[in-house]
Parts: sequence; structure tokens; C-alpha cells
Amino acid sequence: MIEAPTPTAEGGPWDLFRIEGEASSPLYLQLADRIAGAIDARHLRQGQALPAERLLCERLALSRTTVRKAFEELAARGLVAARHGSGTFVSTRLDQPLARLSSFSEDMHARGRTASCVRLDQGVRFPSPDEAVALALHARDQVAFLKRVRLADGEPLALEHAIVPAHLLPDPAEVGDSLYAALQARGVAPVRALQRLRASLATVADAPRLGIAAGAPVMATVRHGYLANGAPVEFTCSTYRADRYDFIAEMRRDE
Repeated sequence: MIEAPTPTAEGGPWDLFRIEGEASSPLYLQLADRIAGAIDARHLRQGQALPAERLLCERLALSRTTVRKAFEELAARGLVAARHGSGTFVSTRLDQPLARLSSFSEDMHARGRTASCVRLDQGVRFPSPDEAVALALHARDQVAFLKRVRLADGEPLALEHAIVPAHLLPDPAEVGDSLYAALQARGVAPVRALQRLRASLATVADAPRLGIAAGAPVMATVRHGYLANGAPVEFTCSTYRADRYDFIAEMRRDE
């Protein structure tokens, strides 16, 4: 874990947080804006601890109430998260546009983060009735499946259960961190998809894998991916941490 910044003889990171008393906005908003600016400029990185409230109070000559309200404001903006007994950490939310079809690995790479996974299960088997319908398969056909925890910079963000017709992906072990990259290499990556989202709660089994409490809010998604000829190639059910993800859709009003 990255440690909180510490002051240097020249003032160090405290200069990032120093505020101007003559500004018209409340002091806690000024401090929140300064810290938010440091996060945006990547002086503070994902998972990094903020200085303790007491240290900020001493170094910046601010009251404990001002610093606490600034932290609450940053949490409301989705920029930090408090961990009981540990402190307050940078924990920025991820905007996931719904208009573009992309993989988890592609999304994280675009944000400058490193995607990885923990494999929970994989193999080839006969499909369930729902899987057979989703992928237009006969009961005697087989599917390749992957159950994984998806991580960004080592932080668990989602659980993913992907199903692909076995004739398109005979061996799921050939998939690295990106399913879409493996499908692309075989010339069968989806070019369009339909995705359904619904609010849900983390189960007792899923919560530890996501690093959240059982009953915490999550976003459950079901994605149906298709080839250019309309043939189904992907049936993926995922569970995303609601404290880390915002799904964004652009809407237009018909004239």
C-alpha cells in the first residue's frame, strides 16, 4: 500500500493542500478543491492514504471540523473512501460509458491502470438452458466458461462469469487477462452487444472476493455479444462494485 505523503524541509505536499484564507468560499470547500486537484493531477494516486486529519490541522492551521467536512465533501464526490481504523484513501469512481463496446482490460488500459484477474474456475461443459438459449446452441453443444475476479492495480472491482461457444474458444486456458483479446486473435471478437443492468446486493460468497461487505450495493450486468453476421458469441454475467463504478449513457430526444 502506498503511504501517505510526508512533509519535507521545503514544505513538500503540504503546499498542494495550502489554501487562501481570503477566498470567498468556505475553508472546507477550498481544502476539498485543493485535494481534488492533487488527485486529478495524480500527485495523489489510487489507493494512497491522505494525511491524517490531525496532521492537516497542524500543518495548515485549520480546525478539525474544517478538515473533516473537506473529507466528507471529497467522499461525496466519489474521490476518497474512509476505512474504519485505517484512515482515508484515494478511491476514485470509474465512469463506464455504455455507448462503446470494450473489455475490462481495454477500459483499464485507457485509464492508465493495470488490469489483471484471479481465476476462480474455467473449463468446457454442456450449457445450462439459459446459456443454450442465449448462445443459440443445442443441448449437446458445449461452451467454454471463465469465472474471474477482475482487478485494476490490484484492487478487485468486478466478478465476471463469461460463456462462449466451445467451437469458437476450445480452450479457455488460452485466455490471458482479456477475453476479447483472445477472441480477437481467433477472429471472433464481438462487434456489438446488448447489456442489461440492475441494482443488487453483494452476496455472502461474492463480497469477500470484491473486498466489500455482504449486502453492500453492487451493479449486476448481463451482456450478450454478437459477431458481425449476428451470431451470438458471448454471454457474460458480471457484478460490479457500486462504490467504484458509474455507468454512463448518453440520451437524445427525438425531434
